[in-house]
Amino acid sequence: MNFTIFKTQWFRIARLGLALAVSVAPVCAQQAQHFTITDLGTLGGSFSLAYAVNNKGQVDGFSTLPGDAVFHSFVYENGRMIDLGTLGGPNSQSFSTLNDSTQVGGTAETSASDPNGEDFCGFGTHLICLGFVWHNGVMKRLSTLGGNNSQVAGVNDLGQVVGYAEKSAIDPGCLVPQALQFVPVVWNKGEIQALPLYPGDMDGFAVWINNVGDAVGASGICAAFDPRYAAPIQPQHALLWRNGKAIDLGNLGGEMNNGAFSINDRGQVVGASDLPGDTFQHAFIWQDGKMTDLGTLPGDVVSAAVAINNRGQVTGVSTDALGDIRGFLWQNGLMTDLNSLIPADSPWFVLHGFGINSVGQISGFAFNTETGEVHGIVLNPNTGLAQAGAAPGLQAATADERAAASAKARKLLQQRVRFGPFGVHLLGHR
Repeated sequence: MNFTIFKTQWFRIARLGLALAVSVAPVCAQQAQHFTITDLGTLGGSFSLAYAVNNKGQVDGFSTLPGDAVFHSFVYENGRMIDLGTLGGPNSQSFSTLNDSTQVGGTAETSASDPNGEDFCGFGTHLICLGFVWHNGVMKRLSTLGGNNSQVAGVNDLGQVVGYAEKSAIDPGCLVPQALQFVPVVWNKGEIQALPLYPGDMDGFAVWINNVGDAVGASGICAAFDPRYAAPIQPQHALLWRNGKAIDLGNLGGEMNNGAFSINDRGQVVGASDLPGDTFQHAFIWQDGKMTDLGTLPGDVVSAAVAINNRGQVTGVSTDALGDIRGFLWQNGLMTDLNSLIPADSPWFVLHGFGINSVGQISGFAFNTETGEVHGIVLNPNTGLAQAGAAPGLQAATADERAAASAKARKLLQQRVRFGPFGVHLLGHR
């Protein structure tokens, strides 16, 4: 197996996997939605990840092929996984939103080596990579700002695309192998336009665009490649781009690792920010000019919020000091472990919630305790609601088993991917 590629891509899981968690308001005495799980399978390998789910229930993400040596983007619909291919190189991945017209964004390698020896997309191959939009079986490559590489991170229902692209200018602050400056961009009808950075910042990325045309992301300084952001950057300012202007959303007290990752059509923004001292990150929600710390699940130390739907429901991940991660759903001021909302006899342990659509379907990935594999999954809301008191009972009945499953998943990934406690390194507990 190509451990370098697997390692890099698993790290990228945290990128918008930087997504953090929640717990800010008193627990409301209300009903808790329970879910069933759909296993999306793989493209022939042993690993897959589901990132976004649109309002039609279609899902995008990426999966290993047979042999687990390369990754390809996929769209899952009507019970089958469609391989989107690449732009001529070995790898592609979709860590981005897909819209209701099944336009899928992502990044794919070409067959050409980067002339500067860069590894802009983190696949470990040092090939040029470009953002793409896939639609009706056709993968269309998108332009840069004069540099060699670009990445796509989101597509709205108007077909507007956001991501980040290299310019032709050398950034003297970058570390080898990165050489060129890169900035957040929007592609509109194929035309690329740079988005403004926070004053004084040199680099940045945009990761989500809503159906009003507002985009979110971050800017900062060039640094060593950080898998959490899938870019060689140290983000310092979480940004909202509205009407052509960059709005600084503030922070939770930290000077680094401040980024916005999703915005709904109501203008609510979620992301992650360092706390004072820049030791831990917490998820946040921003609305009406105010950033609120969403905290973590009980006993955890780091969290990240990755997606928010128009009902204000938030999904993401929370991690403990050992690096064990678990997905969460936040709504009405309460963060809930997704593992407490699935059947008690399920073989799945939900590691991350990456996306959520308007009807509450959640996409992510989970560890199967019977097969020992990690697959992309979709959580489907049950038609009936369970009483709020049922969720803690379900969680309590399987608490030891679920804790063991999380530890097994971490150890499995450490063994296969060959790196330290992924939940710690991955999510920013430094």
